[in-house]
Amino acid sequence: MAGVQKPALVLASASPRRRDLLDQAGASFEILVSHVDETLVGDPAPVQAAESLARQKAQAVADSLPVDRTCWVLGADTVVALGPDGDSTLLGKPRDAAEAKAMLESLSGTRHRVITGVCVVSRPSGEVLVGSECTFVTMREITPDEVRSYVASGEWQDKAGGYAIQENADAFVDRLEGGGFDNVVGLPVSKVFEMLRHAGLAIGPIAP
Repeated sequence: MAGVQKPALVLASASPRRRDLLDQAGASFEILVSHVDETLVGDPAPVQAAESLARQKAQAVADSLPVDRTCWVLGADTVVALGPDGDSTLLGKPRDAAEAKAMLESLSGTRHRVITGVCVVSRPSGEVLVGSECTFVTMREITPDEVRSYVASGEWQDKAGGYAIQENADAFVDRLEGGGFDNVVGLPVSKVFEMLRHAGLAIGPIAP
């Protein structure tokens, strides 16, 4: 009896936000979590940091698959960068409520960048495509009471920069420039589909 055919796309992430974005775009995919250590080594530039972690995640899952599996593995990682290149503070996921509070206070009243790195690894060819998208986020001044309330809600957990624009933190954001809303959520869907098509997987509403 033949086994059930698995989806051609593998998402190397446990993020419910990335899963939801792919679902909403109509993609069929399997989820395999990479368990890559997201600790940044040294002082990488924001784009380098996001793309490097995305590649590590995709490659780790690709390497764990059977050698005869034909699929495309998608990895992604989002970082928040405060300040210009060469003098940026990178904000990943807060470790605790105190760090989430400090991140929100540092982002209050700023125009910062949210960068999502994406990587596609083709199996079994081993071809690797890496890219990223950047969105400039203008955040209004957040009052101390708002910071305390937001941190108490727990919404900051597992969110780069300590906030979720798709949830209640949208009230703190005045403007987005450059990349899209989905990029700030955690996955630039149009860019991902473009990369997958380039790698040979026909996917998305404008796939041939």
